[in-house]
Amino acid sequence: MESFRTEIEDPIVQKEIVDLERKIALFKEGKIDDERFRSLRLARGVYGQRQEGVQMIRIKLPFGRVTSEQLERITKVSDEYSTGRLHITTRQDIQIHYVSLDRTPELWAQLAIDDITLREACGNTVRNITASELAGVDVDEPFDVSPYAHAMFQFFLRNPICQEMGRKFKISFSSSDKDTALSYLHDLGFIPKIVNGERGFKVMLGGGLGSQPAHAELLSEFIPANQIIPTTEGVLRIFDRYGERAKRLKARMKFLIKDIGRDEFMRLVDEEKAALSYQSIEIDTTDFDVAIPETLLEVPKVTIEDTVAFETWKKSNVIAQKQAGYYAIGIKVLLGDFYTDKATLLADLIKNYGANELRFSLKQNIVVRNIKEENLAFFYLELVKLDFATLGYDTINDITACPGTDTCNLGIASSTGIAQELERVLKLEFPQYQENREITIKISGCMNACGQHNMSAIGFQGMSIKAGKLVAPALQVLLGGGNLGNGSGRFSDKVIKVPSRRGPDALRYILNDFEANANGKLFLDYYITQGEKYFYELLKPLADTTNLVEADFIDWGNADNYVKAVGVGECAGVVIDLVATLLLEAKDKLTFAQEAFEDKNWADAIYHAYAGFVNGAKALLLSENEKTNHQAGIINLFDTVFVETNKIELQSTLKDLVFQINKTEPSEEFAQKYIQEAIAFFDTIEAFRLKDLSDEK
Repeated sequence: MESFRTEIEDPIVQKEIVDLERKIALFKEGKIDDERFRSLRLARGVYGQRQEGVQMIRIKLPFGRVTSEQLERITKVSDEYSTGRLHITTRQDIQIHYVSLDRTPELWAQLAIDDITLREACGNTVRNITASELAGVDVDEPFDVSPYAHAMFQFFLRNPICQEMGRKFKISFSSSDKDTALSYLHDLGFIPKIVNGERGFKVMLGGGLGSQPAHAELLSEFIPANQIIPTTEGVLRIFDRYGERAKRLKARMKFLIKDIGRDEFMRLVDEEKAALSYQSIEIDTTDFDVAIPETLLEVPKVTIEDTVAFETWKKSNVIAQKQAGYYAIGIKVLLGDFYTDKATLLADLIKNYGANELRFSLKQNIVVRNIKEENLAFFYLELVKLDFATLGYDTINDITACPGTDTCNLGIASSTGIAQELERVLKLEFPQYQENREITIKISGCMNACGQHNMSAIGFQGMSIKAGKLVAPALQVLLGGGNLGNGSGRFSDKVIKVPSRRGPDALRYILNDFEANANGKLFLDYYITQGEKYFYELLKPLADTTNLVEADFIDWGNADNYVKAVGVGECAGVVIDLVATLLLEAKDKLTFAQEAFEDKNWADAIYHAYAGFVNGAKALLLSENEKTNHQAGIINLFDTVFVETNKIELQSTLKDLVFQINKTEPSEEFAQKYIQEAIAFFDTIEAFRLKDLSDEK
């Protein structure tokens, strides 16, 4: 196995891959329990699939940016280790499926050759940082947010603060007030502003989708650019410390904000200032300020025979950039799925005749950027050859859908099957909507909203429905959601549930009614005017389950009768409650602390030691059958159960010992002292645990 690691230049990445390889072996030998191993592999982009024995691999691509070399590398990996299908997610990642667990270290090593990572693509971490796909070329942007998204990604990758949080954490950067990166539904959302000549951001806090969508609250109308990373670090520290751990469904930051309030949350963040790694971080934009490069090869001159088709394509799929004379090309990718044969040719195209860069979009599409106007004809003909010139980029015909029951453990009903059918209905029956960019259609296979169904104008959520003793696939119809811009949005209303086979009829009813009665209003305005009850009555005939036929029990894209089969979800990681495992992990944290100290990373060393304190305290509490919820609660409860009762003697309360972390600046002296105190604490609790076990015998 040594050979596949020899090309990796980064020793940190090499160490991580070796560690994953070792942990897989220990897991197969039964020396690591399933829960701990699952947490480890999720943080390395390895996600259990609906099909037994294979994995989904999520490739983390900050703000969706990919070079030709990286795209070629991804295609080679997919051909070698997967099926040749690439899936673009709504967070601008790439997923490949049906990968053998044993081959994941080798796969990661191959990706690392071109600086592509799996690290923290899944699990209880800071997920992929997204940005508007037009960032850097958007005619409405005050400045390019790409370098700021990139700097945020670099700072928090492998950062000890966000490795084992209660749940995932999502960050977005919109390019303008249009807020196309949807700040209002993110844990932290950034919208660029210039105030008195200074670059900065409006910041939204605590948004989220899922089964209980929450609109983000305003954190600040303006934070200077050099404060966005320290602000984010403070927010993450408080989320890590006070975020729910025991009740998984309540563990997102939106629930913490709801429980303690935005003002109290920000007070706690303010208390963390002294402990931050840096009080200010200037972000270098140099690499993003360079001129658009000339093409590697001379672009051939071509003749367009069907000028009508060409002009229609330009109107539908071509976007003028802020750079005069340059255009971006939107490639509509059905369901976000494309294949390596075409991806390889696309990589060659942008390398030789473009600017060697593309971006994956939040709507599961591809954007090729920085194409001169005189070269559009050549690109059009080349994209036609690849079947990448389909009309309808970023329109109603551009439906977003998660994988649903195709591969996801949590899928209840097919999202891809119904999406394809709805696109067929739109194309054949509603050609008048071909250029409509206001109405969005989004589909999720379950309530977790990976397809973002509950923020769209027309949304569908996979469900099941009973008909006597039988169960049929169903769709919850949601209406009235949308992005209002500048940090504001509206979530969709749950209107009615209908059998999945009637989903196309539901779309027909809605669009026909809108066309007949809206009188020129936008769809969202029309929906608000008419109200939820109006649309419930409109769709009510479709909800009748007394007249189902045999076909209604077969989901879209399937040949067999529907069976509701939901597996164990891995999207947000797991809660580890084994005493021995927690003690082992506490010891690992102390080792990491010492390694970081030796590397002179004082802040990282301190935070690793903090995690050692928390894991050790939680282990002992669980051994006494005490229930724990969040880290601050663990520390307080430890004092109540062990210190105040004199079961364990410490020089002070654990609270005073641990919370030196937010009262002291990270320095060599404090890091050394704090690590030694953490080691002493661990030795104390380990001795207590051993004595306790001995007494039980």
